[in-house]
Amino acid sequence: MKNNMARQIDTETKELLNVIIEAISEKKGEDIVSLNLSKIDGTVTDFFVITNANSSTQVDAIAHEVERTTREKLKQKVWKKEGYENSQWILLDYGSVVVHVFQTPYREFYKLEELWADAEITNYN
Repeated sequence: MKNNMARQIDTETKELLNVIIEAISEKKGEDIVSLNLSKIDGTVTDFFVITNANSSTQVDAIAHEVERTTREKLKQKVWKKEGYENSQWILLDYGSVVVHVFQTPYREFYKLEELWADAEITNYN
């Protein structure tokens, strides 16, 4: 459900989002999108960033690049991370931005963009 009183997106969050997109692009993440969740009631983050790759090796490399780049450029460490064990779906939680790096079949199966259909979607490739 949309919210008439959308949360304001601060400069830090915008910068974090841009650095994450840049890092994913650097490692050739496919079909990069962001979902702006700030206008939806009950969400605990402002953005989801979603991408996919065709192998566990590339999924792992993309996630590590996001962590490295955010740490070096913004001095930001990920708050919570999950999925490195099998690299089918790695989740990196930065609070205001949550990154989802999928192997392609898992992205097609879970269809996060459809689950959050009310979100404003931005495509990056």
